[in-house]
Amino acid sequence: MNETSARDQIVAAARSIFSRSLTHGSTGNISVRVEGRIFVTPTGSSLGTVVADELSVIDLHGRHLDGAKPSKEAFLHAAVLRARPSATAVVHTHSTYSAAVSCLDGLDADDALPPLTAYFAMRIGRLPLLPYHAPGDDSLEPLAEAAARKNLALLLSNHGPVVAGASLTGAMDALEELEETAKLFLLLQGHPTRPLSREQADALSPR
Repeated sequence: MNETSARDQIVAAARSIFSRSLTHGSTGNISVRVEGRIFVTPTGSSLGTVVADELSVIDLHGRHLDGAKPSKEAFLHAAVLRARPSATAVVHTHSTYSAAVSCLDGLDADDALPPLTAYFAMRIGRLPLLPYHAPGDDSLEPLAEAAARKNLALLLSNHGPVVAGASLTGAMDALEELEETAKLFLLLQGHPTRPLSREQADALSPR
């Protein structure tokens, strides 16, 4: 993939995410890695209006190389991409159902959502819940990097999901699967459920 393709893919993904209300206002950010450079949406931008020329460029340590000032959460993208050499893209949103789950008390910090469907197990696997940090607090960086080594998706407490993929399309597919599973989880509150067994889920895990 070249720089032009990366920029175009980010803008197309941004419009798709925004138009389907998977994020809102100026929330959410997207990145694509091209060799040692990471193209990421800039600070204060809306995924509904950002254009290719406005994207920021950072390195794998989160240092700003070119373009507009990067999102204050760009360090998360760098951390996840360092941890997952096979990944080329990261998507972070404040999507409603995933964010709602991230606010619940009593979740398993090692696996915040049960594997209610085979597709969640295939596209997400386990979903660690990271402790609350204020947006832009880079003390979250080492925690995110450590968790991403074994998981392609993370849930930030009182915030939202961060999902990596071998491609931007793959990251978006996984993000949407996470959001739909979060919706199912909330709809099923108070009802007995029959999730996949741990053995069934692990057999499908993307790791």
